[in-house]
Amino acid sequence: MQRETVVNLGNLLLSLSEAMDLASSALAQHQQRTAFAAWEMAKSAGLSEDIKESIFTAALLHDVGAMSVEEKVSLHRFETKDIDAHCIRGEILLKRYDQLKHTSNIVRFHHREWRDWDEPIDKPHVLAAQVIFLADYLERLINRDQYILHQHQQIIDKIKSLSGTSIHPQIVDYFLSISHREEFWLDMTSPRLYPLLFHHGPYRSIEIDISKIIAISELFRDIIDFRSRFTATHTSGVAASAEMLATIFGLTETERQLLRVAGNLHDIGKLAVPNSILEKPDKLTRDEFAVIKCHTYYTYYVIYTIGGLQQIAEWAAYHHEKLDGSGYPFHCKAEELSTGARIMAVADIFAAIAEDRPYRKGMAKEEVIQTINNLSSRQLLDSKIANLLFENYDKVHAYVMDAQATARKFYETQFGNPVGS
Repeated sequence: MQRETVVNLGNLLLSLSEAMDLASSALAQHQQRTAFAAWEMAKSAGLSEDIKESIFTAALLHDVGAMSVEEKVSLHRFETKDIDAHCIRGEILLKRYDQLKHTSNIVRFHHREWRDWDEPIDKPHVLAAQVIFLADYLERLINRDQYILHQHQQIIDKIKSLSGTSIHPQIVDYFLSISHREEFWLDMTSPRLYPLLFHHGPYRSIEIDISKIIAISELFRDIIDFRSRFTATHTSGVAASAEMLATIFGLTETERQLLRVAGNLHDIGKLAVPNSILEKPDKLTRDEFAVIKCHTYYTYYVIYTIGGLQQIAEWAAYHHEKLDGSGYPFHCKAEELSTGARIMAVADIFAAIAEDRPYRKGMAKEEVIQTINNLSSRQLLDSKIANLLFENYDKVHAYVMDAQATARKFYETQFGNPVGS
């Protein structure tokens, strides 16, 4: 009997947050550094545990609404003119999930300057948003090509100059109370920041069960898919397809739930891929396809760092592997590919070729079967799983279409771009 799956909440949030900063060396650890600075200020201020936890979580997820590599880099370089756009999208995404909705208002206003507030600083969401405003601004000021203790005084002076205008003086004082310690600056820019936050952050002793793991994986499913109208329903389709195939195959309820999580996270590595490549309707060049090949590597890297989800890491990351070893990026062969990984490979291809994209209609049933049968007959996909799909095609297809319709409706309602047009 498979034991109940639980993971440490801090481990999960830190790893998934890290995925949002894989896109560029200019962004590395941005969410975590912001969370560290905000957490240190909150501790110094003696805030309540609830407010500290809300600040930490919101800081780890503050850029969830930035939908492309290009937008994230522009934000980081202070080049974005519509600074509120990603804040609004972040609020919309976080409000969907009970476990995280308490952070949505903080994320919504984490770029609002103090002079634009009409509420007092002692309101928890105002104070939290201002703490993250300072922490985010501080992190973006850091020159990654210069030793931190050669620039920290300049950064302190810049933050002090914003007191009373962009940032409330009380929040600046929180920062000044920790900024005199070289330790703070060295920790913030340390490559070992992840374990520091893991072992000393607010969630070091909090574990969550599979239902909450699924909920958080669904948030990241939305972050992955809603980057582009080209992929706005893809992950929903893969997760639904994998879950239904697992049911038909006869896997346990726990295994089906874990495959659902794997489906939700299977493309998390695509957060490292520019939209200019993801949205290209024409055939990719050799160099562009080489960039695409990194996404499953990063999927594995991110999920494997979450204790208790190592099996999911393989299921999620091996969806482009082939039984003969010709897949990518690990070139696993049949004996290295578990049932879960084989289900994911079929689910990913099925969802990709059956769904409508803005630049083409999805394949009809006969074309889908022919395409997948061609791959399984060449020993690239598992024929047993492919045959289960063929034998239950209408059932699987209906389940997937329903999941994608739900995702499509939310995306088009909230983000405005019709899918498939």
